[in-house]
Amino acid sequence: MIRSTALVAAAIATAALLSPIAANAQGQAGFYAATPATQPTNATIITNATLWTLHDATYTANRAPERPNILCELVVKRVGKLTSFSAGGQAFDDAALAKCNARAK
Repeated sequence: MIRSTALVAAAIATAALLSPIAANAQGQAGFYAATPATQPTNATIITNATLWTLHDATYTANRAPERPNILCELVVKRVGKLTSFSAGGQAFDDAALAKCNARAK
């Protein structure tokens, strides 16, 4: 009886400790958001090793090792100019977006 109680307690503790990790991993989806100026034609694009998925005319991606400005430039090389780009909920200002869009194809 004591052994089964200890196992149940260990299982609950493990689940409680791992749930923030799982929630954080799920929350990372859409860390980046890039909205093309023209209607996108591809449902997905890949920049280096980052997969971007189209949702309501905006490409979103999980957190990546590149700096946000580099990722923005990689996206504009694939899809053309953007009307907005954000990383972690922080939108690029007009100057940063213009610098990024200068790399458009």
